[in-house]
Amino acid sequence: MAFTPAKWPRRLRSQEWYGGTSRDSIYHRGWMRNQGYPEDLFDGRPIIGILNTWSELTPCNGHLNELAEKVKAGIWEAGGFPVEVPVFSASENTFRPTAMMFRNLAAMSIEEQIRGQPMDGCVLMVGCDKTTPSLLMAAASVDLPSIVVTGGPMLNGWFQGERVGAGTHLWRFSEAVKAGEMTQEDFLEAEAAVTRSTGTCNTMGTASSMASMTEALGMALSGNAAIPAVDSRRRVMAQMSGRRIVQMVKDDLKPSDILTKEAFENAVRVNGAIGGSTNAVVHLLAIAGRIEVDFTLDDWDRCGRDVPTIVNLQPSGEYLMEEFFYAGGLPVVLRQLGQDGLLHKDAMTVSGGAIWDEVKDAKNWNEDVIRPVERALTVQGGIAVLKGNLAPKGSILKPSAASEHLLVHRGPAVVFEDIDDYKARINDDALDVDENSILVLKNCGPKGYPGMAEVGNMGLPPKVLKKGVTDMIRISDARMSGTAYGTVILHTAPEAAAGGPLAVVKTGDMIEVDVPARRLHLDIPDDELAARLADWAPHHERATSGYAWLHQEHVEGADTGADLTFLKGCRGNAVGKDSH
Repeated sequence: MAFTPAKWPRRLRSQEWYGGTSRDSIYHRGWMRNQGYPEDLFDGRPIIGILNTWSELTPCNGHLNELAEKVKAGIWEAGGFPVEVPVFSASENTFRPTAMMFRNLAAMSIEEQIRGQPMDGCVLMVGCDKTTPSLLMAAASVDLPSIVVTGGPMLNGWFQGERVGAGTHLWRFSEAVKAGEMTQEDFLEAEAAVTRSTGTCNTMGTASSMASMTEALGMALSGNAAIPAVDSRRRVMAQMSGRRIVQMVKDDLKPSDILTKEAFENAVRVNGAIGGSTNAVVHLLAIAGRIEVDFTLDDWDRCGRDVPTIVNLQPSGEYLMEEFFYAGGLPVVLRQLGQDGLLHKDAMTVSGGAIWDEVKDAKNWNEDVIRPVERALTVQGGIAVLKGNLAPKGSILKPSAASEHLLVHRGPAVVFEDIDDYKARINDDALDVDENSILVLKNCGPKGYPGMAEVGNMGLPPKVLKKGVTDMIRISDARMSGTAYGTVILHTAPEAAAGGPLAVVKTGDMIEVDVPARRLHLDIPDDELAARLADWAPHHERATSGYAWLHQEHVEGADTGADLTFLKGCRGNAVGKDSH
């Protein structure tokens, strides 16, 4: 795809605030100059907004204020004018009921911050799970030149001689305690060992997956995804990104030039190759909806079905993000996909060139971390999209994290009406459940929770764990952490709170799962299913005011990205009326 740079110099949108000698221009410039900026900075050079999701309550992003200084240095060096802007930071670690409920709110507020202020281009400083999609969604809806700088993953965790991954080992150790295989004291001791430096999860969880998606989409410089947070090369990447955004503004290279259908297809295949998070599904669908690209849940299955998982990282494999970086990082994966005919090589990136030109010479320094195709972790990686009478609009499963013996299974449902019902009964030895059962959790989708929390990877009943069983099929309308694992069917749509078939499943109903055939079937007669649905009434918690009400009233289903209905689309960057 060829790109023709715009002519330079030209008048930029920031000059609508700062150019000229009118009262309004003097007003805007004058207030900025109280910070000590010289007069000649307002001469028409690109003004770059550094949109920073730093927050002490977003631990993954706790170092971004330091990284922003390197971005500023790069912008100054390239002749731009950097302005740092704190923006909504939806922390996965702290927000309740779930950060996912606030992804759309963050995107809405950041979109208006960009459009309503004198920015000619943006650096999106992200890291924690929802900060990356929320800023990309906002940037797509405004369509000003934008580049992503991620904070990078934390260093490897080590505990009692074992490599431990943030998130992944939290789930494993928690199950081990319930099974009587680990003491509570050891679990508490492991807490500090797992997260021992600044940065995002060191597994291929959602943060690392979305960093990889961003690089695969072409919205970050090549190599950005895997550099550890504390590595000096992360700071170099930030500075080089600062330099690059200035030229992007001069060239007028925008998200709409980069985020094409081909770019999204590249990202889907990358997600399969890296064993990426199921959360990438809902986020990429939402981003595509903002940039108005025809990209659907079916594209996830079509593009990802034949992609082998070659990155040997937790939760699907053995290693962590440090080793992935040392092995060569995402450029090696992209090169392998290109060699196998699974990459749109001419897709454009923020570099202004084709993605293949960025990665064709990448070298793999550790073939146990990034494996050759003949030694893939999973031959059929990607995301499996299952449909049937239980999920008419689709549900998803991550084959690389699932147990092979459960990919074709028929078993009785053990139903939990909501997360509170699950928590109240799952540890009861009287619960009628065994390893052949299928755990079903309702009312945890975008409307139901609300916000679609990461509760889909339900912990197993202790009575099953004590038998040595470590996996069961679980079905819900929820999400799961990108660091989680297991044969977990997620994002079932329509969700229970919207009256989907999941809402009327009863304990004892037989459910058939056939992942190779992409089928999810509730084995009851059609007329009985219709009768149950006709008698159904919602019973999830419903807000009556505030953002929770707005979210529940307007959120779409997971199958289309769980965005708010009125936020889909690109609204552009036209400058509004003056404020005085």
